[in-house]
Amino acid sequence: MPDQIRVLVVDDIPETRDHLTKLLGFEPDIDVVGSASSGHEAVEMAARLRPDVVLMDINMPDMDGIVATEQLSSAVPTAAVVMMSVQGEADYLRRSMLAGAREFLVKPFSSDELNASIRQVSARERDKLSRMAVMPATAGSNGGGAPRSGEPGESGTVVAVFSPKGGVGRTTVAVNLAVAAANELGKSVVIMDASFQFGDVGVLLNLNPKSKSIADLIPELEAGEPDSLDTFLIKHTAGIHVLLAPPSPETAEMITASGVRKIIESLRRNHDLVIVDCTSYFNDTTLAVLDAADVILTMLSLEITSIKNMRLFLEVTEQLGYEAGKVRLVLNRADSALGIRVTDVEHSIGRKVDETIVSDGRSVVYALNRGVPFFLSNREAQVSQDILRLARSVVGERSTTTIVPDRKSTQKKSLFAWR
Repeated sequence: MPDQIRVLVVDDIPETRDHLTKLLGFEPDIDVVGSASSGHEAVEMAARLRPDVVLMDINMPDMDGIVATEQLSSAVPTAAVVMMSVQGEADYLRRSMLAGAREFLVKPFSSDELNASIRQVSARERDKLSRMAVMPATAGSNGGGAPRSGEPGESGTVVAVFSPKGGVGRTTVAVNLAVAAANELGKSVVIMDASFQFGDVGVLLNLNPKSKSIADLIPELEAGEPDSLDTFLIKHTAGIHVLLAPPSPETAEMITASGVRKIIESLRRNHDLVIVDCTSYFNDTTLAVLDAADVILTMLSLEITSIKNMRLFLEVTEQLGYEAGKVRLVLNRADSALGIRVTDVEHSIGRKVDETIVSDGRSVVYALNRGVPFFLSNREAQVSQDILRLARSVVGERSTTTIVPDRKSTQKKSLFAWR
């Protein structure tokens, strides 16, 4: 049958392989094309058989399932891995998802759970491939996370994620938005942590805090253009590139607004989507990011202080001359029972909310504490679907706003007298 799901079963225990093969044999839409007893054999067979889904045991003697999944992600990127383990510890889940697994099943599991997982990951992968097949060559040919070729006259979209108040989920949304755009929309995505003093992008992606960062670019920025920018981007297993904030807060003072503009323009030339996670207060570098952005996703929550700050920020954007479509309001935790309705928010700030994201503390905090974006660990959750909708909105409705030229320092001082 042309619509059958081709499955490769990988487990070092013969009885388990036979049991899984028999279970799946009862499903008319699933075809077990082979079974492997080791990680090495799994990689070899997958390259030859091209399965849609690989059922991978995590504990194997020669090459464990995590290493095998990492190799499969490169050798057979169209094969979606469903990891199986008798151990359900968070570390196993985190490492599996970072290696590229799409689902995680804890043994023993029922046949219904097994079949549902296979069908879900297969449907998601086929949907992603079908979208990539119809994308223009400039967007779909590079795959999630692959740099663009930088053709003359082409540039990616810069999205600044900003909030005039902390604690509204800005970084969490920025990271998961980047992962969604890369994995589901096939975009080449880079996320830049512009919270230069206390950036958290690396924490949410479980990256080494001592990894290369924007601080390593300071000498080049002082000398001129950041010629070696690509060497300081971290390629994350979630399919995105990352430019981290400095490892120490005092380094932030050495990063200038002109340097930030140079970095953003360089990233724009080589990626479809540049997502910048801003700090929650105004300074020269934050203003430089907002000026350079095509879209500003401004986060708020159902709290009086957040609404008050948003009203002030919108007044500032008018003074700065930003076009109406450049600033989009994103209401996070929109369904929290806090006594404030969305209509109350819109009435207070004088404009409609553009996007909403549900409140799902369990999924978000669980993912946060394990360093795995919730869009990877729980794609079926409503919060993940809201993030995907936001990603499609950003990618499909690119702003035509041009970059605002450098403002004179006298104008900035009249708006924000920080000096």
